[in-house]
Amino acid sequence: MSSLRTSYEFTLPRGYVDGQGRLHKTGTMRLATARDELEPLRDPTVQGPDDPRLTILVLTRVVEELGSLDLVTSFDIEGLFAVDLAFLQDFYGVINFGSQEEYDALVNAQASSSLLGVGSAAAPAPTADTADPESGAAAEPAASAASTDPGPRPNLRRAVEEIPRKAQ
Repeated sequence: MSSLRTSYEFTLPRGYVDGQGRLHKTGTMRLATARDELEPLRDPTVQGPDDPRLTILVLTRVVEELGSLDLVTSFDIEGLFAVDLAFLQDFYGVINFGSQEEYDALVNAQASSSLLGVGSAAAPAPTADTADPESGAAAEPAASAASTDPGPRPNLRRAVEEIPRKAQ
């Protein structure tokens, strides 16, 4: 019997720096419900489905954990670096609307990104130093790991903003 996975761990490319200067890089995001996408549309600060604030409010609802923060607020999401916000938008789109292949591609692209450095939760790519020098087995992966282009990246951010606002 298989169960539905409803929560996914992530590692931000740069990380959120809180008011005390602490860095928060890892977290969990749960699958969105219809309410998660509808409630933010009722917020008086949201001007419509294309309002960037809508994305902030939706992500605030579905990001369950971010580092050691007790509670993830819209202030925290607004304080993310642009690359981290873009990553969370892509992550949201993939876990809610994408396929397993798209999820795997996003996670693999992030793991090979030069933004994730030492101390990240991503597994390091094999390099020539760690390979068997006789076989040369890591020569090709090391070359691709050194590349700054992680390959095609799913762009599903628009999925966060697809719900049209009801005419009043």
